[in-house]
Amino acid sequence: MSRTLKSVGPNASLIEGDLAAAIRGLKAQHEGEIEVAGPELAHSLTELGLVDEYRLYLHPVVLGHGKPFFAGPRPPLRLVASDRIGENVIRLTYVPV
Repeated sequence: MSRTLKSVGPNASLIEGDLAAAIRGLKAQHEGEIEVAGPELAHSLTELGLVDEYRLYLHPVVLGHGKPFFAGPRPPLRLVASDRIGENVIRLTYVPV
């Protein structure tokens, strides 16, 4: 999804128009995971009820500013897994309640 791009490179598709229909189509066509980056797109998909799982990666780094992961109110979530990745990262996996 992009508000500004007019084209994308190989091995990518530009989604325009109805976000919900486009994502439902992708989910129906492809097995496996569809990763989303960016708080605004993630928020839109959350509002549409199209997020099956959230994976939060905790890194021991202190940052000053940036966009919050949840652009709107945090949806109700349930922790389903926690995994150690390497020596310094923990992945928390949540699903919507």
